[in-house]
Amino acid sequence: MFFDPLYLVIVGPAFLLSIVAQIWVKRSFGKFSKVGLATGMSGAEAARRIVQRTGMNVRVERVEGFLSDHYDPGKKVLRLSPDVHDGRSLASVGVAAHEAGHALQDARGYLFLRFRTAMVPATSVGSRLAWPLLFIGLIFQATGLLYAGILLFSIAVLFQIVTLPVEIDASRRALALVRSEGIVANEAEAAGARKVLTAAAMTYIAAAASAILTLVYFLIRAGIIGGRDD
Repeated sequence: MFFDPLYLVIVGPAFLLSIVAQIWVKRSFGKFSKVGLATGMSGAEAARRIVQRTGMNVRVERVEGFLSDHYDPGKKVLRLSPDVHDGRSLASVGVAAHEAGHALQDARGYLFLRFRTAMVPATSVGSRLAWPLLFIGLIFQATGLLYAGILLFSIAVLFQIVTLPVEIDASRRALALVRSEGIVANEAEAAGARKVLTAAAMTYIAAAASAILTLVYFLIRAGIIGGRDD
């Protein structure tokens, strides 16, 4: 089985949503990367100002890649891509503040962040093993392998679902702090940062939708939903 129309019918809409979300976030970042702040602050400077509120020794580092920004709760390191780290724009500060929001979650013991962090090892292993088991199980009608693949893939789906509240909460914290810390000077700048973060949030929503619908497809093909299709 190399092509299944049912897969396209079920997962196709989420795939299209993912493409739209990626285009949206790139356009938003491109647009607001040309809009400077009255403070002239860089993404790195904004992140450092925010992480000071955590009370933890969080390092802010530069990392290569486009929008490769992330917070590492294990090492207490906030890594920012060159455009975000060095940029002095609404886009750079918005993304940097969002990642700093994860550091605040870590400092406050945010439950969903802890849960997601604890899931990383199992998700990493499950993601690598799930697809080979799923495809071998489907092609050779090996029910045991198919069920094992579904179980492992379910871990990855749960990870995507848990990621949603983590990312939304980080953006909420970021928007509050860019105002309270004087990183943005007025409501117009805050609105620009909000648009960048909203676009970024759509990528996580699209990823979760794609993962959930892919799981639904395999549950149908395994006969767990709708009965077996033998």
